Amino acid sequence: MTVNVAFAELSLDLVYAAMAVYTVAMFTFAVSFAATKGRDLAPATADGAAATAGEGSVAVATKTEVALGGPDDGALPAGRRSANIAMSVMWLGTILLALGLLFRGLSVMRAPWGNMYEFSITSALAISATYLLISLKRDVRWLGLFVVPTVLLILGLAVTVLYVDAAQLVPALRGVWLVIHVSAATVCAGAFSLGAALSALFLVADSGERRAAEGRSYWLSGLAKRLPESQKLDGLAYRIHAFMFPLWTFTIVAGAIWAENAWGRYWGWDPKETWAFITWVGYAAYLHARATAGWKGRKAAYIAFVAFGCFVFNYFGVNILMSGLHSYGGL
Repeated sequence: MTVNVAFAELSLDLVYAAMAVYTVAMFTFAVSFAATKGRDLAPATADGAAATAGEGSVAVATKTEVALGGPDDGALPAGRRSANIAMSVMWLGTILLALGLLFRGLSVMRAPWGNMYEFSITSALAISATYLLISLKRDVRWLGLFVVPTVLLILGLAVTVLYVDAAQLVPALRGVWLVIHVSAATVCAGAFSLGAALSALFLVADSGERRAAEGRSYWLSGLAKRLPESQKLDGLAYRIHAFMFPLWTFTIVAGAIWAENAWGRYWGWDPKETWAFITWVGYAAYLHARATAGWKGRKAAYIAFVAFGCFVFNYFGVNILMSGLHSYGGL
């Protein structure tokens, strides 16, 4: 089957257009984040006011102030307008990226997940789409500043380092399991990336709150006060990881079934298979730590970072540094 060069070129143009739009969204999110007043990191008193170092002064951080950066006085809070614009621009960027992925697939009439370039742009789409889906249920405009740079970084690597021309797949990659296995993996990539970002922000917020309670300064206090409370960040990270862990389990099982169809065995300890299992163990340890007294919060967040590191190595390192049956999916 020949390659539709026009569609392949259109796909690349759409990816570049999406990157330009995401760049606008990133700067707009930055304007919104900088304009946000944030909250007082000092611990609350018995009557609900946050104690400060001033002479008898108090600062009450309402829900609206924490989420949006301003008092609920009927006026548009500081940074809200920029955040709304950024969300709209991000929707546009996501649509353009989805179209780019669609035309990449149409150029070769297959699922566009046959190499590292295609998997990377799909992962970037998964991160963006996961964030936007969460935004339909929760006010996570503050998170956009940390999501968009990740998407841009992945797309930048995809078009500069990982790019390969559209081509047909080797026989082992053809079949319905390409759609099932790789689509599940890309959804997990998006969710695990958001989970790691939330775990990192939880550590920043938690450190800011701890330092404020002790009356000490914190070099990231400007960032910490613009984030929701650490407990909320920790809870959201946990829910994302807990929801995605069964899907990652399914991804590994689906890969084993695909391996049996392609190579005649379910499991052969190929580097990709091995690191997928190591990643599974890492996230299982994270969920177990969350259920163990004394390992919640910061310790569990560190385990989440280790698990995400294993996932990233399985994503990049295995394909670039190791050889195996999955090498055809490399650069």
